[in-house]
Amino acid sequence: MARNRFDVDETLETPLNFKNLKKVMVYVMRYKGRMISALLLSGIGSVVGLTGPMIMQRATDVSIPNKDYTELFQMVALLALTVLVNIGFNAIRKVVVAQAAQNMVHDIRRDLFNHLQVLPFSYYDNRPHGKILVRVVHYVNSVSDVLSNGLLDFIIEIINVIFIIVFMYQVSAPLATLTVAGLPVLLVFIFLIKPRQRRAYQQVSNKNSNLNAYVQESIEGVRVTEAFNRQEENLKTLDRLMEERRRAWMRTVYISNSVWFTTETISQIVYSLVYIAGVYWFDPMVSFGVLLAMGTYASRFWQPLVNLANIYNRFIDAMAYLERIFETMNEPPVIEDKPGAQALPPITGEVVFDHVSFGYEPGQKVLRDVSFAAEPGESIAIVGPTGAGKTTIVNLISRFYNIEEGEVRIDGNSVMDVTLHSLRSQMGIMLQDSFVFSGTIADNIRYGRLDATDSEIVRVSRLLQADEFIRKLPQGYNTIVKERGGGLSQGQKQLIAFARTLLADPKILVLDEATSSIDTSTEQLVQRGINLLLKGRTSFIIAHRLSTIKSCTRIMYVDNGQIMEAGSHDELMAKKGYYYELYMAQYRKEPAV
Repeated sequence: MARNRFDVDETLETPLNFKNLKKVMVYVMRYKGRMISALLLSGIGSVVGLTGPMIMQRATDVSIPNKDYTELFQMVALLALTVLVNIGFNAIRKVVVAQAAQNMVHDIRRDLFNHLQVLPFSYYDNRPHGKILVRVVHYVNSVSDVLSNGLLDFIIEIINVIFIIVFMYQVSAPLATLTVAGLPVLLVFIFLIKPRQRRAYQQVSNKNSNLNAYVQESIEGVRVTEAFNRQEENLKTLDRLMEERRRAWMRTVYISNSVWFTTETISQIVYSLVYIAGVYWFDPMVSFGVLLAMGTYASRFWQPLVNLANIYNRFIDAMAYLERIFETMNEPPVIEDKPGAQALPPITGEVVFDHVSFGYEPGQKVLRDVSFAAEPGESIAIVGPTGAGKTTIVNLISRFYNIEEGEVRIDGNSVMDVTLHSLRSQMGIMLQDSFVFSGTIADNIRYGRLDATDSEIVRVSRLLQADEFIRKLPQGYNTIVKERGGGLSQGQKQLIAFARTLLADPKILVLDEATSSIDTSTEQLVQRGINLLLKGRTSFIIAHRLSTIKSCTRIMYVDNGQIMEAGSHDELMAKKGYYYELYMAQYRKEPAV
């Protein structure tokens, strides 16, 4: 799929989706108490600060001409007090807002991460993981300041503008009217440039996502890069992606700066006109105190407007990120409990496929009318060529994908009608990717059963011949494993993953290439443990090494999405069909037909 490429831009929403604003307000309203407190603190501080120019007017027009030094010193002290109150209240407000912002970031990231954990495998199959990661970390961080400081600053600056206008009209109505005359010009310009600005920030979001996806993919594939000496080619790709990101960012800077430049230009023109009008257009000329106060108010009037323009830029930037965040949150889980789903009671392990057909893509069937029944405690091996549908069969038992046609039943209960937790908690699944998490060896084995004791962990590890290599590690079972199991061999990681699966003591056991990375001598030892643990459990084993499945009660040969033949090893060998050819080809070391 094209969207699975790291260098393909994600689809942009043409109109601004105001539903996202409603969703984000849910997080803001959780901390409305702190936000209101911060707003009141800022409002009081701002109003107190706005009395400064009127104090200066009084000192200039009255105290100084009358040589009333007592009043002058009072005015100076009062002016200093207004500055201190303004600074103090705003400092407290920043602390309150910072706490609210971090709580919002926590809530958004937690909800996003929680939603990612319930999305189907198909969501991850179709997207570079780097593009998902950037949403959880970078995008959430980018919107946090706008949701807290940006929202409050927007309200505060509007209040500042209103109060400044009130104070200006108290000093001089004509000069106040002249000051606000430039405001409509600015509003028209912002309205016209808004769509271009939003598209520009969306492009920056896309290019950041592409770059992050490529870096993440390159780090994961660094061994292949070095093996094939691809460093120079990869660097060229990185340079291209960075150049695309630079161009998108510079375009955004040009557009954003035009808003700032226009605001500054209009403010300076109006600021100059106030002094010109006060000196030349009035008869008699306004007093120096009025001119000083109006000049200060005119400067302060346009500063909130400049701040609002900057807040607007941040808001447009944040909206591009919010669209990506809520796009992920809006992704339907698909694989979820249906209304009225019942908990699956403790099972014996009977599994029935009843005319099941399935495909990952519309119109492309991977399984075609598959039917079979597995009795409790039966071990069933599934073999066949690559892409035949073997893994798909076990994925449907665990309901990693929804079944399109037919039905899969466990102990007579359709997997579509029971809760996912009750289904998967009674299954032990080991997939082809033996993923090992950061943490201790014991933590990794205990991952699927948190109440397991240390002695139980050791017992399972001994059965699987993993105890010997674990005890040789520096801290034994308490050895810290690096990311993705760095420092362990593939076979060691597979043994740990095997122990993790079997520790859960499941009634249904799924082993997908469970011994593919274990050497032959170790495999023979592990096989003894597997044979013990298979007893009393219904098990499905996918293996290319046919030596590991000879003792299974039934072997199913799957090809082209169908079960071509089934039986025990001896029965299939006597039949001399598909399985016989595969078995003989493997032991003759010849390619199978």
